[in-house]
Amino acid sequence: MTFKDIFKQSFLNGFSGGIDTMTVLFGLGLACALGLYIFLIYRALTRKTFYSLNFNISLVAMSVITAAIILTIQSNLVISLGMVGALSIVRFRTAIKDPMDLVFLYWAIGVGIICGAGLSVICVALCLVMTLIVFLLSKYPARKMSRLLVVNSTRLDSEQEIMEKVKAYTKVYQIKSKNLTPSTLDMIIELRVDEECALVRELMTLEGVTAASLMAHSGETTV
Repeated sequence: MTFKDIFKQSFLNGFSGGIDTMTVLFGLGLACALGLYIFLIYRALTRKTFYSLNFNISLVAMSVITAAIILTIQSNLVISLGMVGALSIVRFRTAIKDPMDLVFLYWAIGVGIICGAGLSVICVALCLVMTLIVFLLSKYPARKMSRLLVVNSTRLDSEQEIMEKVKAYTKVYQIKSKNLTPSTLDMIIELRVDEECALVRELMTLEGVTAASLMAHSGETTV
């Protein structure tokens, strides 16, 4: 018997030709239960202002659907090849903006694959480890986010005074924009400061400063 024959026999033996009802029910039931578990973890962990219930429900559905696909692939060689061709033409257009959403989506798919493969112990262990990871790391203190300080002044020579006030409250800053017109000076400074209100009040005491505001931004910080 050649290596080709051995490989072919081993490959074909991987398909049982049918899966009993209890195996199907157990696989889908476990995928559904763990999908609901992911649903609760996502609901407890998310800090979004606009919580997406539809996305959370899709995590449960993704686990069950993926488990069903894996069970189907295991049952028949022809169906498995056809399933690969059918899934290869699927295109997902929904943009995932939050990396944590992508993590939960991949977690749900992984649960479905492992449950469909019948490796329930690994699947439960995966959920426990992932729960520890997401909760422990979410409690890790994050560095204070940078702010954008916008200052408007009617004095063109007030830049030095503005920067002196900024340096008095923080050593971490970077001028992002400086716009001069014949009558106004507009500056945008990225900084990290603890006493935000005090800094704004100090800037407003400067002669010529008409507005000073701090804004948060969701982009990448450079300081």
